Amino acid sequence: MKMSLAVAAGFAVLAAIVAPEASRGADANATAPDFSGLWGRSSIPYERPASGAGPIERMRLPSGAPSRNSQSGDYTSPILRPEAAEAVKRFGEKARSTGVPDSETECWPESPPYIFKIQETQIIQQPGRILIVYSYSNQIRRIRLNESHPAHVTPSWGGDSVGHFEGGTLVVDTVGIKAGPYSMADRYGTPYSDTLHLVERFRMIPHDEAEAAMAKNEKEYGRIQVGYAVDPDYRGPGLQLTFTVEDPKTFTMPWSGVVTYRRNIGPWPERVCAENVHNFGIIDDPDLPAAAKLDF
Repeated sequence: MKMSLAVAAGFAVLAAIVAPEASRGADANATAPDFSGLWGRSSIPYERPASGAGPIERMRLPSGAPSRNSQSGDYTSPILRPEAAEAVKRFGEKARSTGVPDSETECWPESPPYIFKIQETQIIQQPGRILIVYSYSNQIRRIRLNESHPAHVTPSWGGDSVGHFEGGTLVVDTVGIKAGPYSMADRYGTPYSDTLHLVERFRMIPHDEAEAAMAKNEKEYGRIQVGYAVDPDYRGPGLQLTFTVEDPKTFTMPWSGVVTYRRNIGPWPERVCAENVHNFGIIDDPDLPAAAKLDF
């Protein structure tokens, strides 16, 4: 696998940071599956669960086709309380007119579940904990294994995450997810409150099942190829994340979404928000003014 020297150096620094803590705690799940490695997906929106309430979807045109505006969500979804529905409606109206800021455009931390939209991720599985690294600004989540939440959780952008294995499934429970001015549960401006409770279930799935899930989501929402490539000869399993969101202040009921990954052999793009002026062919790059000579 090829990657730039800068990205390789970044991983080396990350390894040096986490190495001293790698042996912290005994892992009672020595036979648990190993999810380590690079994973990627070629579409951004959440997939719907096989049954039950799912995430809000993109607004649809009278023809039934999804709206072209990727940030215009269906504010009539039954999972939304009235205040949340109004927030999604305002967000979509602004997205269709002048554009609307979110945590990505404003370089704010991206909290789960919003962070699941990032296409490239790396899982580092260690005794006692799991790290999940997301390519955009190398954001990191830390999951402690076989521990409980503290009695008093200090809110943070990633929340407090504890996990355990149930057979071949990694179950992660997260509370204490901090909310800021650009925080949202999805790309449609859906808010969340301090009562947000997120449960994630990671499991390996057969290769053909992962391919079918990805193809279905690409057909619905399109394919976005940014720093992600699959090995055409790889026939191993994919990784699937099913997550459930509970937030009684925002939603009328718990709802679930799905994210499917395949093994990624493509180099990660170096995407640091404060320095990112490239849209990688999705839309034209912004025409920023440039000085004729350096001012330092």
